Amino acid sequence: MAEPFIFINSYRINAGQEEAYLERFREVMDIVQTEEPRMLYFAEHLSEDGSEASTVQVHADAENMAFHMQLIEDRIRAAGRYLDVDSYSIRIYGEPTPDLLEQMRQLAGSGVSVTVSRPVAGFSRFPDTG
Repeated sequence: MAEPFIFINSYRINAGQEEAYLERFREVMDIVQTEEPRMLYFAEHLSEDGSEASTVQVHADAENMAFHMQLIEDRIRAAGRYLDVDSYSIRIYGEPTPDLLEQMRQLAGSGVSVTVSRPVAGFSRFPDTG
């Protein structure tokens, strides 16, 4: 069974851009819901004041994350105009392929924290979607 791949990125939304950003996120969410049956969880979480956001994704496996990036990479880049790029952080829980990890680092840009935490013990009750 492939391990779930968890991706969390956090960032500040530029002042006055909150609604425009969330509208773009909802468009991406519709695409992901329709085109990615192996996405197990995909959600935007906001701070109480709406100025900070985290996108939480649980993929069936690292290969689905790679597919996800191919599907929406252009939209991710376009969303940057709504976000404070200096505030980005990326956390990966799972085993990214070397190519996927490099893609994450390139997309993040210099100075963005990309942290990978590999599983060492645990279990999953997620269905095997392989």
